[in-house]
Amino acid sequence: MALTEALQQQIGQALYRALRNGKTFAPLTDQHPDIEIDDAYRIARHMLMLRMDNDGERIIGKKIGATSAAVQEMLGVYQPDFGFLTDAMAFTNGADIPIKGALIQPRAEGEIAFRLKSDLRGTHITEQDVLAATDCIMPCFEIVDSRIDNWQIKIQDTIADNASCGVYVLGDSELSVEGIDLANIEIQVFKNDQPLSHGFGSAVQGNPLTAVAWLANTLGAFDIPLLAGEIILSGSVVPLEPVSVGDKMSLVMFGEGLPESRCHCQFV
Repeated sequence: MALTEALQQQIGQALYRALRNGKTFAPLTDQHPDIEIDDAYRIARHMLMLRMDNDGERIIGKKIGATSAAVQEMLGVYQPDFGFLTDAMAFTNGADIPIKGALIQPRAEGEIAFRLKSDLRGTHITEQDVLAATDCIMPCFEIVDSRIDNWQIKIQDTIADNASCGVYVLGDSELSVEGIDLANIEIQVFKNDQPLSHGFGSAVQGNPLTAVAWLANTLGAFDIPLLAGEIILSGSVVPLEPVSVGDKMSLVMFGEGLPESRCHCQFV
């Protein structure tokens, strides 16, 4: 670590204030050029603790960020990261998602969400372990957001900002993974009823199971398990799409042996 604990806490407080005030500020990597990835994760935990202590939010899952080549190229971030999901981030399928006073510079991404039925603990989790621990998968929109000016982020910036978490929307369908080739699941995304993008589960580190195993092992090194009942967002299979008031986003997820399922939301 390059930063003192006091400075980590100070930056975490600044990110929390930016979140609550709807303001952005200069990249942390510009303000603190010596910031390291370990510093960034500790900053993110300080920000998260403020959300929990001040606002009563509780952790209900985890997310993986920057897993696909499309997203890495867009953001200039070339390794995955992770963040924590709280109950305040969750929206139901078809929800109206407010932007003013809630989001700053939101971007929508389509992905595959997992719900776990058993814990994943430790640092030797395999794809088969993830499969065995999975209760169901669901189509999902994650609406990422950044407290950093104009998304000018490096890996330390997005990690410190809780992996650029915003909010997320789960589709209504809860689908079994038994016999399903998750790498070949396809997601087609529409914006304002017009086709926008499409991608496959293989865009996420070759297979969403691989991504979730990476998350479990990475968090396991911090003695943080993935818990039964938690929602795990496995990463976007399509490029991020900026959204604004009035936009409608929808997606359809399908694959061999997998019933077609949908997720949609609109921004107000």
